[in-house]
Amino acid sequence: MRIGGLAMLAESVKYVLSAEYEANQVKLIVLNKSKESIEKAIADGEALIKVALERAEAEIEQLKKASDRKAMESATELASSTANRLATMRARAEKRLDTVAQRIFERIVNI
Repeated sequence: MRIGGLAMLAESVKYVLSAEYEANQVKLIVLNKSKESIEKAIADGEALIKVALERAEAEIEQLKKASDRKAMESATELASSTANRLATMRARAEKRLDTVAQRIFERIVNI
């Protein structure tokens, strides 16, 4: 082989090695960018999950308060209804007691 041929061969080898080096550099850059993208996606996902959990917890707290409020309203209605029934039953009992007392009095007087 001649010196000119060796120079061309050396230049070709140099070109191939340079191309491989650049390809490896591009691979490293792409790998690093991919890692950064994955880390960012994970961080964004975790942030979204945190926000969603906080929102869900707030909604649960609101539902608990609404449920407690409704339970208190129902208990108040039930107590009021029960008090009204008790007053009605007491009034009937007193009326009957008056009637019974009057009958007993009439029997005693009529004896």
